[in-house]
Amino acid sequence: MIETSEALSTAHDKTPAILSLIGDTPLVEITQFDAGPCQLFLKLENQNPGGSIKDRIALSMIEAAEAEGNLQPGGTVVEATAGNTGLGLALVAGAKGYRVLLVIPDKMSQEKISHVRALGAEVRITRSDVTRGHPEYYQDVAARLAQEIPGAFYVNQFGNPANPLAHERTTGPEIWEQMRHDVDAIVVGVGSGGTLTGLGRFFNRVKPRRGIEMVLADPAGSILYEYVREGKFGEAGNWAVEGIGEDFIPEIADMSLVTEAFQIGDEESFATVRELLRKEGIFGGSSTGTLVAGALRYCREQTKPKRVVSFVPDTGNKYLSKMYDDFWMAEQGFIHRPPHGDLSDLISHRYEAGEVITVGPDDSLLTAFKRMRDSNVSQLPVVDQNGRAMGILDESDVLVKVHRDPLHFNDPVKSAMTDKLETLSPTAKIKDLLDVFDRGRVAIVMEDDRFLGLVTRSDLLSYLRLHMPKQ
Repeated sequence: MIETSEALSTAHDKTPAILSLIGDTPLVEITQFDAGPCQLFLKLENQNPGGSIKDRIALSMIEAAEAEGNLQPGGTVVEATAGNTGLGLALVAGAKGYRVLLVIPDKMSQEKISHVRALGAEVRITRSDVTRGHPEYYQDVAARLAQEIPGAFYVNQFGNPANPLAHERTTGPEIWEQMRHDVDAIVVGVGSGGTLTGLGRFFNRVKPRRGIEMVLADPAGSILYEYVREGKFGEAGNWAVEGIGEDFIPEIADMSLVTEAFQIGDEESFATVRELLRKEGIFGGSSTGTLVAGALRYCREQTKPKRVVSFVPDTGNKYLSKMYDDFWMAEQGFIHRPPHGDLSDLISHRYEAGEVITVGPDDSLLTAFKRMRDSNVSQLPVVDQNGRAMGILDESDVLVKVHRDPLHFNDPVKSAMTDKLETLSPTAKIKDLLDVFDRGRVAIVMEDDRFLGLVTRSDLLSYLRLHMPKQ
C-alpha cells in the first residue's frame, strides 16, 4: 500500500517513539565487591536511549521550555555540557526539529563529541583549564552564543528548575518502588546538582526527617567535598573524570541535603570502573567509578546492614579511547608498569607484550598504509618472523613509491622501507635520544638483537610530564 502525502505528513509531525523509552531503567545488586555489612544496588542509567541519566533532564527541560513559550518552532537550543546533557539534548531537541548548538570543554572524550555530531548537533570546543569569568569558560561561551543567536534558548542545566524536577518526578519514584520502599542511603555525584536536589526532595517527602542519607562522591580537585566537610570554598584543581565535580556551587544544587561526602581521585575512579566491568559485567563511564568507589567506602564504614543505591550515570562506550585504553591509562600515569630505570621505561607500546603495530618486509605497501590509518600512526617498524627489526616505514616512504603509479601499493614493504635504523640500547642516555630526534628520526630500542619498541617525541614528553615535581 502506497502512503499518501497526508499520511506521510502526519507521520513526520510525530516525535520518534524512542523518547518514550527514557527512564524506567533497571536496578541491579552488586555482588562481587566487598560492601561491608551493606547491600549495594546500582541504577543502570546507561540503559537510557542516549546512554546516560541526562536523557531524563533533557526531556524535562525541553518540554518545560516549550510549555513556557521559551522555545519556539525553528528555534535553537544552546547548552554548555560535559557531553551527556548534550547527547540528551541532541536526541530530544533534534527529534523535535530544533537546531542544537553545544559548547563542550576540550577534556571530554572524543566518543561523546562524535556521538553528538552524529545526532546532528553543532559543537564548539572550548578550554577546560579556565574557570568562571574567563571569556573561554564553557558556560560563559554558551550564554554569550544564546544572546547572539535569534530565537535561541539557553538551556542552562545548572540553573534550570526542570532539571531537578525530572529526578523528583521520575528517578526518585522508580528507586522507591524498585527498592520496595526500603532504602537507607543514596550515593550521588554533583555536576549540575539536579540528581542530588531532585532525589533529596523526593526522599525527604516519602521518608521525612532525613530518613535517607544523601552521600556525595566527589572527584579530587572539585571544591564540593571541602565545602560539605569544612563549609568553605577551596581552590579548584584538575580532574579527568567527566560529568561530575565543580569549581562552583551550581544554582540548583541544594548542598544542605548532603549528609556525608567522600573524595575520590581519578586513579581510584578509573580502577574501580574497570574492575566493575570485569567483576560485574557493568560497562560504566568515568563518573561511575567515582560513585561506586564512594559507595563502597560508605558501605565499608557502616557497622550495621544498610541498603544503599548509587548509579551508573552513563555507558563506558564513550570512554574506550580513555580509561578503557591501557596506553592512555599508562600515558596519564594511572597504570604503573614496573620501572627498569633505563630507556625502556619511555616505551609506551612494548613489542614483547604485543602492543606494537608492525608490518612484515614482504607485506604490501597497501597493507602497511591501512595499518597506519587504522592505528592513527605515521610510521611502522618492519619486523621479520623472528622478531628482528629490519627497518622502518613511514608515510613519506610510501608516498615516494606510489605517487606516480598507485599500482605500486602492491609492492613489498622492503622495497620502500628505510633500513638504516637509529637504534639505541636501553642503557642509552636522554641526550642520545635527543640526538636521534634532531636527525628527524624515531628511536628504535634494541637489546642485543631483540626489538623492544619505539620511542617518539610524544613518548618522551609524556614521560617528562609524569615525572614533573609535585607542586
